Amino acid sequence: MRIGLVADTHLPRFGRSLPPPLVAGLQQADVSLILHAGDFTEPEVADWLSAMAPLEAVAGTIDGPVLTARFGRRRIVSVAGVRIGLIHGDGQTGNTPERAWAAFANDDVQAIVYGHSHQPWCEFRAGRWLINPGSPSDKRREPLFSFGVLTVNGATLHPRILAYPDKTRVPAQFTVVADGGMPH
Repeated sequence: MRIGLVADTHLPRFGRSLPPPLVAGLQQADVSLILHAGDFTEPEVADWLSAMAPLEAVAGTIDGPVLTARFGRRRIVSVAGVRIGLIHGDGQTGNTPERAWAAFANDDVQAIVYGHSHQPWCEFRAGRWLINPGSPSDKRREPLFSFGVLTVNGATLHPRILAYPDKTRVPAQFTVVADGGMPH
């Protein structure tokens, strides 16, 4: 099973629709589920994603009451025999990866997916994956836009973060930013 990992879409501020490379990448990966780690900005973004595959998500810091009521701010998704913690990652103390990690410190999860920083991150630590797919539409200071694909094969998880330079054009080939936690 393949799961699309998305965060920080910030639409419509950074585009009127899902970026074509994100749509093409999720379709090429043939994802069965999409996880969004918050900051959709508008509810229709969730609808666009759920038209592609079933959607599990959390609300982020700029998601209003409709998205917060629909998704909540923290959740554990059970799929294909694994448990994945999903959180935006904002907070008052520490850095974003550490806040995401701490949010599930007492939970039995095999991966934690978060957003907020717009910085792709993929690390295997203490028996868990800690993954930030970056942003497909607002790269901030990052060189590339990005999203993730998590392959679940039994108890084995294999995350990849895929990136592209132009959010308006589908690349001939995506840049692999991280493959199984190993940066490229």
